[in-house]
Amino acid sequence: MHVSHLSLTDFRSYSSLDLKLQPGQNIFIGENGEGKTNIIESLMYLALLSSHRISSDQPLVKLGAERTYVRAKIESDERTTLVELEINASKANRAKVNQNPVRSQKELLGIVKSICFSPEDLDLVRGDPSERRSFLDQLLIQRSPRLAGVITDYERALKQRNSLLKSRAPQAALEPWNEHLANFGGEVIAGRLSLIQELEPLFQDAYKNLSTKKAAKLGYKSSIVNPTTDKNENKSKILATLMEVSNQERDRGVSLVGPHRDDLLLNLGDHPVKGYASHGESWSIALALRLASYQLFINDGDKPILILDDVFSELDEGRREKLITISSSAEQTLITVAVESDLPPEITGTRFKVTSGKVAQL
Repeated sequence: MHVSHLSLTDFRSYSSLDLKLQPGQNIFIGENGEGKTNIIESLMYLALLSSHRISSDQPLVKLGAERTYVRAKIESDERTTLVELEINASKANRAKVNQNPVRSQKELLGIVKSICFSPEDLDLVRGDPSERRSFLDQLLIQRSPRLAGVITDYERALKQRNSLLKSRAPQAALEPWNEHLANFGGEVIAGRLSLIQELEPLFQDAYKNLSTKKAAKLGYKSSIVNPTTDKNENKSKILATLMEVSNQERDRGVSLVGPHRDDLLLNLGDHPVKGYASHGESWSIALALRLASYQLFINDGDKPILILDDVFSELDEGRREKLITISSSAEQTLITVAVESDLPPEITGTRFKVTSGKVAQL
């Protein structure tokens, strides 16, 4: 899979951008704030239907504009697919595939598959559980686009249920939303656990190649006891747990059970990574998560676009070499660096200079 053409209109710093991209390595060189990461963000938006940097769409729309457009030609299995997305800050987005309008932007999911490494990946290790939940859910959605609807339905049920709890609504009003929360939540938890089972051996291998000092492990901390990969079992456990904590929920006015309370556990040896790992170990854990995700796509028979966003200056020689090896094997890699000297000499390919929202091929 690779992107042969990318067009942006009123996206972040770009009033208009038309960019031809090549298979192999595409390198964007520009100082911080010049707009190179905005290019990366637009492609990740097509893959995830949300920004990997922020939670709101409003900042994506250039100041003074009402909407932004992202268009890309995707080459995959000797087919060309044109995807077009209109992003609106205050109303529903609209999308087209091969110039045909689709009912929902979710129909774009699965067309673009991408793995992005960035300095913010340290948040996977050091940040709040929400960072790790997003990591799992974004990977789930790219591999199984149908789950995007399940997650959206869960979030809608959670929002409505929290609203009822805050208003101290009677138990009868909560009952149908308990059912929705448990139904969708049980499926989300099952999907996450199945994903972790596939991801863990790949994660352990990736970490072993980066650091041989301690064994790295993944786990899952849930608000229900003994969650499983069976969504119906999880549903029953959520409903039972909701009954147990009903008084606490009413006192606090929030839902205390469900995947929104869960966490991906990262461990080195017998200790949690957060609070115990050194800076270098934290980087290795974050990198191993992304490398494992990339390998998971490869095992699925996919060839995801690899994005390396300003990471070479952050990594030591051993970790850089690992990324260089993968970059060389990927069908397409997009790389951003602040200055050309940050680029390892082994990296070759089409180079672009990014200056003040303008991109010129070198």
